[in-house]
Amino acid sequence: MVPSASEIQQIFNRIAPVYDQFNDWLSLGQHRIWKRMTIAWSEVSPGDICLDLCCGSGDLTLLLAEEVGKTGQVFGVDFSVELLNQARQRPGKQEVITWVEGDALDLPFPDEYFDCATIGYGLRNVKDIPRCLSELHRVLKPGAKAAILDFHRPSNAIAREFQHWYLDHIVVPLAKANGLYNEYAYIFPSLDRFPIGKEQVELARAAGFAAATHYPIAQGIMGVLVVNKV
Repeated sequence: MVPSASEIQQIFNRIAPVYDQFNDWLSLGQHRIWKRMTIAWSEVSPGDICLDLCCGSGDLTLLLAEEVGKTGQVFGVDFSVELLNQARQRPGKQEVITWVEGDALDLPFPDEYFDCATIGYGLRNVKDIPRCLSELHRVLKPGAKAAILDFHRPSNAIAREFQHWYLDHIVVPLAKANGLYNEYAYIFPSLDRFPIGKEQVELARAAGFAAATHYPIAQGIMGVLVVNKV
């Protein structure tokens, strides 16, 4: 059964206290490299007003804050109040960050407000991907870019087999040992439902983005969708 939006929200509220630790364990720290790549693809510049949608505990938000400097502003938006609480407590340039509890399908911002945007492991969890991309398109300024990092189903059979094995034998057992079996067991079915790269490109173009490119990384186990509003 596909979880509802409220059920997914509850999942992220429950995992909030261990979210950062699990990200490090489960990616062997590699998620930090992938997030730096995502920031680079967003083409953030000093003084920009930036959106980090589905910001979680704020990794990408804090990285954007480093780039915009004292004259910029970053909004970290998530529907999990517990993850936002974790984000508020982290060291970094909190003075340029505004944390917002909000819905990715109905963003509380005016049209053409942001110079760039990022999403890290969030697009896969929204209930309506086309609507999320349309909202993202609406709030970006003309010429702005967004970079969207998430899991991907690799086309290479060996990489795909490794992804299955890793989720089944590392991720889920580790979560189970920490009392979070149900919270992490949903990752694999959510990945099966998530559009692959070329499908993401088609959805982005249908949402109004003039240019969209999907970049497979980590042998296609991860990917970054880069979109441009013209």
